[in-house]
Amino acid sequence: MTEVERITDLNRISFPKLGIDFHIDPTAFSIGSLTIQWYGIIIVVGLLLAVIYCVPRMKRFGIDSDKAIDAVIGGVIGGIIGARLYYVLFRWDQYKDNLLEIFNTRNGGLAIYGGLIGAVIVGLVICKIKDIRMLPMLDIVVIGFLLGQGIGRWGNLVNQEAFGRNTDSIFGMTGGRIQNAIINSSSYFDGALAQKGVELSERYPVHPCFLYESAWCLLGFLLLSLYARRRKYDGQLLLMYLAWYGAERFIVEGLRTDSLMVGNIRISQALSALLVITSVILQIIMFFRVRRDPDRYKLYANTGEARLQLEESRRKKVVISPADSAVLDSNYDEIGILPDEDEEQISSIIDDAEDEAEELAGKAEDAAETVKEKAEDAAETVKDKAEDAAETVKDKAEDAAETVKEKAEEAAEAVNDKVEDAAETVKDKVEDAAETVKDKIEAAKDKAEDAGEVLTGVVEGVIEDAEDRVQEFAEDIGDDVKAVEEAAEDITDKVKGAAEAAGEKAEDIAEDAAETAGAVKEKAEEAAGEVIETAEEVKDKTEEIKDETEDKYEHLAEKHDEKLTGGSGKKNGKKKKHRR
Repeated sequence: MTEVERITDLNRISFPKLGIDFHIDPTAFSIGSLTIQWYGIIIVVGLLLAVIYCVPRMKRFGIDSDKAIDAVIGGVIGGIIGARLYYVLFRWDQYKDNLLEIFNTRNGGLAIYGGLIGAVIVGLVICKIKDIRMLPMLDIVVIGFLLGQGIGRWGNLVNQEAFGRNTDSIFGMTGGRIQNAIINSSSYFDGALAQKGVELSERYPVHPCFLYESAWCLLGFLLLSLYARRRKYDGQLLLMYLAWYGAERFIVEGLRTDSLMVGNIRISQALSALLVITSVILQIIMFFRVRRDPDRYKLYANTGEARLQLEESRRKKVVISPADSAVLDSNYDEIGILPDEDEEQISSIIDDAEDEAEELAGKAEDAAETVKEKAEDAAETVKDKAEDAAETVKDKAEDAAETVKEKAEEAAEAVNDKVEDAAETVKDKVEDAAETVKDKIEAAKDKAEDAGEVLTGVVEGVIEDAEDRVQEFAEDIGDDVKAVEEAAEDITDKVKGAAEAAGEKAEDIAEDAAETAGAVKEKAEEAAGEVIETAEEVKDKTEEIKDETEDKYEHLAEKHDEKLTGGSGKKNGKKKKHRR
C-alpha cells in the first residue's frame, strides 16, 4: 500500500489518488454559544428532499397527502429518536456515566437501522389513527428513505467517521480526525480496535464507506422511483428496498471499523443478512401468489375507496359552504362534488363505473394477450407439422425410389441368368446333336467300307456334306444365342434406366412436397401475424377508451371547479398520466 503523510490539521481531508485535498470544519456556524454542525444540516437537507419528493407523489399510491403529512412528520421525529437510542443502547458503557451526553447528536452517533425502526413504528401508529393504508404508505416512503440516506451519509465525511479498513483503492481517503481516531483506538493494548483484532494503521488510506453507501442508496432511489409505476402489489417496493439496502449494508459493514458489536458479531451486518433473506423469500412467495390470483392483490390506488378519499380531499380544498351548495344549479352536480343529499349515491355510481371500466380494460388486455399467445402457438404448431410432413414425404419417396431400383436390378439379374442358362442349354444340345450325327456317320462309314471301294467316294461326299451342314447349323445356333444375349443386355439396360427415372421422379416429388410445406409455413406465419396485429389493435382501442373516459371525468371536475371558484381560480384537477 502507498503510505500517506501525517496530517496534524484535524479539519483536513484528502483523497491521495484522486488528487483531492480540502479543509472543512464540522461546525457550520454559531449563534451565541450554540454551534450548528454540518452533520445536522446535511441530515435535515436529506430529510427535506425526501419529503419534497414523496408528498406530491402520494396520490399515485392512493394516499391523501393531507393526512399522510402527519405520519411523515411523526416518522421523522421517531426516526431521529430511534437512531439515537439504537446507537446508545449498543454503546451504553460510553453514556452510563454521563446521561446528558445522550442528547448531544451534533457530532454524530445515529444508527441508520435504529432510525428506520423508529420512523416506521411511529409512522405506522399515526397511519392507523388517521386511517391510512400502511403498505402503500411504506411503498412511497422507502423511496424517500433511499434519497435521504444517500444525501445524509455525506455528514460522515464532514465528521470524518464511518470509515473502513486500510485500502490501496483509488477511492482511499485520509484526514486529521481519521488518523487521530486510528491512533487513539489502536495504540493502547486495551484499545477498542485492538480488542476486536482489527489491524489498522494511520499511515495508509482507508475505505470511504460513507461514499459507497451514498452511491448505492442514490442508485436504488433512481431504480425504485422508475419501477414504482410497474409495481404489482402493495408492499413490493418495501420488500425491494429491504433487499437492496440490506445487501449493500451487509458488504460495507464488513469493511467498517466502528461497527456496533455484540461479542464478535456485527449487529448491522447480521440484521442486514436477515432482512435480505426474508425479503427474497417473501418476494418469491408474492410473485407466485400474484401470478395465480392478480385480482386479489389489486393495488390500493386502483380501488374505489382510494379514489373516493382523494376526491373528498379535493373537495375540501375547494371549500364549499352549505349556502353555496343551496344556490348552485343541480345540473352542475354531475360528478358528486356538491354536498347535497345524493352525494354518496352519485359518488358510488361514479366509483362503480370507473371500477367497471378498469375491469373491462384489464379483461381486454388479458384477452388480447391470450389471443396473441394462442396465435403464436398455432403458428409454431403449423410450422412444425409442415416440416414433419415434408420430411416424411421426402423419406418415403427416397425409400420408394430405392426399392424400385433394387427390384429392377434383381429383375435384370434374373433375366440375364435365364438367358445365359438358355444359351448354355442350346449349346449343349447342339453339341450333343453334332456328336450323334458324327457317330452315325462313322457307323455308316464303317459299313460302307465293307460294301467296297466303289461306294467310298460317294460316302465321303455324303460325310463331308453332312459335316458342312452340321457346322452351318452350329454357327446359326451360335448367332441366335448371341442375339438372345444382346436382347437380354438391352432389357437389363432398360430396367436400370427405368429404376433411375423412378428415383429421380421420387426426388422431384420430395422437393415439391418440401416447397408445399414451406408455403404452408409462410401462410401460417402470415395468419399468426394478422391475429397478433388484431390483438394489438384491440389492446390499443381499449387503452383509448380508458383514456377518453378518464379525460371526460377530469373535464367534468375542472368544469365544476370553475363554477365553484367563479371561473377565476386555479384548476385543481391535473391530467392523469395514463399507464399502459
